[in-house]
Amino acid sequence: MMRVGQVIKVRPEQEEKYKELHAAVWPDVAKMITECNIRNYSIFLRDHYLFSYFEYIGDDYEADMAKMAADPVTQDWWAVCKPCQQPVDSHTESEWWADMEEVFHQD
Repeated sequence: MMRVGQVIKVRPEQEEKYKELHAAVWPDVAKMITECNIRNYSIFLRDHYLFSYFEYIGDDYEADMAKMAADPVTQDWWAVCKPCQQPVDSHTESEWWADMEEVFHQD
């Protein structure tokens, strides 16, 4: 199992919309998350920063992320959510949500 932490900003004027969207995540989006071997997925908000955490239980993370990215419903969901978000300054060219380094874990 792989733990993943990511960060992005939420545009202040879009914060309430973002929260409303995630209070009613589209069922097919939730299904795709599960099909792509993601479990224990949470998104937290503070001071216009979104922090996501999930556990990946599959065998091929890149393939599962590509499967999710290719899904038309997920693409539509991202198109609705993306205007609410703003990448952090340190994101790489290939990132939207910036991956975080795990520096501590305790079970």
